[in-house]
Amino acid sequence: MISVSFVIPTLNAEKVLRPCLESIKKQKTKYKYEILILDGGSTDNTVNLAKNFKAKIFPNHLKTAESGKAIGVKVAKGAYICLIDSDNILPNNNWLNKMLLPFEDPQIIGSEPISFTYRKKAGLIERYSALIGANDPYAYVNGIYDRHNYINNKWTNLPINTQIKHGYLKIKLEKNQPLPTIGANGTVFRKKFFSDFNKKYLFDIDLITNKLITKNFMFFAKVKTSIVHTYCENSIKKFYRKQNRRVVDYYTYAHLRSFNWTTTSPKKFILYTMLWFPMFFDLSKGYMNKHDSAWFFHPIACYLTLYVYSLNFIKNKLKLIKPLDRNTWKQ
Repeated sequence: MISVSFVIPTLNAEKVLRPCLESIKKQKTKYKYEILILDGGSTDNTVNLAKNFKAKIFPNHLKTAESGKAIGVKVAKGAYICLIDSDNILPNNNWLNKMLLPFEDPQIIGSEPISFTYRKKAGLIERYSALIGANDPYAYVNGIYDRHNYINNKWTNLPINTQIKHGYLKIKLEKNQPLPTIGANGTVFRKKFFSDFNKKYLFDIDLITNKLITKNFMFFAKVKTSIVHTYCENSIKKFYRKQNRRVVDYYTYAHLRSFNWTTTSPKKFILYTMLWFPMFFDLSKGYMNKHDSAWFFHPIACYLTLYVYSLNFIKNKLKLIKPLDRNTWKQ
């Protein structure tokens, strides 16, 4: 019996995939697992690299990470499904054991690391994301982030019913209440969570939203461990490109989405950025708590994000948004 299925969508991910797969292979666990690679037509060495790690390869003709995950959860044989991005690394060889511990509680439907791994010698933007607990400053400013940050030492700013357990927090997610952006970068679900899933795209933060349409609440675990997300390394250009992809994809697939973004406030982010003082207050507070020059990327990240969001908002109003060309995509 396979216990865990690691679902990893890829597209020209050769540069980041090896450490991801190596970290899975290093797990010291009693659980049998499989590695599923959902590849969008890579033209580099991604597929050959995955085969060297005895991964199972499935074609992803729609090319996006979301379509790859949709395929993965359908073909997975494990009792648990772990959604991993190709630029994730499991930080230690006991990671999987920690992530599966909460499932001893039959009420819990999923588990997620409580933080991004902070690595002192990592790239600027990877460190920045670990410091603010989000890949997007918009999520941080609106309080819907889902990883621990070094500004206020919280994993989210939303009022969520929480119980402290051994090794994790048991949280109650409720219908018609704001939700953090749970669902990606090492999130584990019970396979039965996807028993009725039949869509072509699996959007991470929409997973729980869709389930709460028919349920009043569900329990989730924030595990006291972390996961490495080698997000953009040192490349501001890549950060801009990924922010743009995030927004263009949102508008492209908005008719398929269910996460309630109306619970967030664009005006709040605009004021936060344009008044500059809130940005520098958080920067200063964060730097006091964790000395790192990556904090000084925060204003740049906010201004770039505001520009990208504003530009694409206008383009969408003018009906100029076009789906991104994945044929040239690479990590």
